Amino acid sequence: MRKLLTLFIVIYFAGSSFAQQDPMFTKYMFNSLVFNPAYAGSKDHMSIGLLHRTQWWGIDGAPVTQSFTVHTPLKNERVGVGLSVVNDKIGPTNNLGANVSYAYRIPVGANGAKLAIGLQAGVENWRADWNQLNLPEANDPTFDLSPNKWLPNFGAGVYYYSKSFYAGFSSPHLVEYDLRDEVGTQGENIWARQYRHYFFSVGGAIPLSGDDLIFKPSLLVKNVSLFQGLRKDEQFQTVGTPTEFDIDLSVLFYQAFWLGLSYRSAIENFDDTSSEDSIDIWASYFLKNGLRIGAAYDYTLTELQPEAKGSFELFLGYEFDYDTRKTVTPRYF
Repeated sequence: MRKLLTLFIVIYFAGSSFAQQDPMFTKYMFNSLVFNPAYAGSKDHMSIGLLHRTQWWGIDGAPVTQSFTVHTPLKNERVGVGLSVVNDKIGPTNNLGANVSYAYRIPVGANGAKLAIGLQAGVENWRADWNQLNLPEANDPTFDLSPNKWLPNFGAGVYYYSKSFYAGFSSPHLVEYDLRDEVGTQGENIWARQYRHYFFSVGGAIPLSGDDLIFKPSLLVKNVSLFQGLRKDEQFQTVGTPTEFDIDLSVLFYQAFWLGLSYRSAIENFDDTSSEDSIDIWASYFLKNGLRIGAAYDYTLTELQPEAKGSFELFLGYEFDYDTRKTVTPRYF
């Protein structure tokens, strides 16, 4: 198991990686502010969310992630602001980041639809303690130093939403950083880099029985390779990952109980292995006082099965103006 962790860390951080670096969430709709600043204020009241994810439970050093989000509209109803904090730990590495978001919302049409343009700014602390690894080569120059870096960054996004449809596109971290020096202690060229990620989301709400039964399909697409040819350094212009997608089909009962099934895979297949990642099931319940609780379980479809016993998420939220009795213009996103 320790060898598996070491291999994973080497692939993920040594620079020849084709892995996505931004944290993965099954229930992305409950912390959308993490990847799109234009989402700030979109609920028209203050909303708070906490989410914990344990990925590949059963494998030592596998990713463990927590996120906290809070956002609200201001007195000027066109403006929304928010704060997101994400802590992501993978083996001996840890990335803690915080971002402040600003969204300007423009009414579009007469049905309450809005187009939001968002910006965010923040900082991340990326650090690693390679002493936690049991390396096959004691003097491996790839792990000669344990970095601790503060990385300021900014992001941008757009988000269109109405009562029954939404679509968004964003890049939460526009600046790419080198995570270590180019040259190791023995003169080798060793690269590790934080890459720019792109997110596209789309979804809808289809009434099956008035507002008491709503079918809600959604799609999230994640990409690192987009615009890679524009990178200044040629050695990074071919670095990318398979484009990953999450398809989610869920049903909302009586604006309170939410039950869903999702599937995660990739569009491209770089190495002729299976691109399937997981099948996921989840549930959430909205209490009348505004509290939201939920959980999700991912069944792993990769070669890590059966060592990985799947992944799970727990989430908790609070809507400051939520009331299941309000059915005139309910909000589904």
